[in-house]
Amino acid sequence: MAGSSVLTLRLDPKTKNQLDRLSRAISRSRSFVAAEAIREYVTLNAWQIEETAKAVTEADRGDFATEAEVRRTLKRWARRAR
Repeated sequence: MAGSSVLTLRLDPKTKNQLDRLSRAISRSRSFVAAEAIREYVTLNAWQIEETAKAVTEADRGDFATEAEVRRTLKRWARRAR
């Protein structure tokens, strides 16, 4: 992996064994599997943090749904749940 750096971390024995089994099952190194898992986790959480920041900005501007909009949305969800 070009431009990569080393990261050392501690895992509980159960997680390490699961990681070892997974890496053997897909014929990839433990390092590759761990790096992929971390990459996916970071991507997911970065998206959530970004969306939360956007929502806070909207709320700070006072940009909220009206009561009527909330009722319409809840009514739509209730119909789908039936």
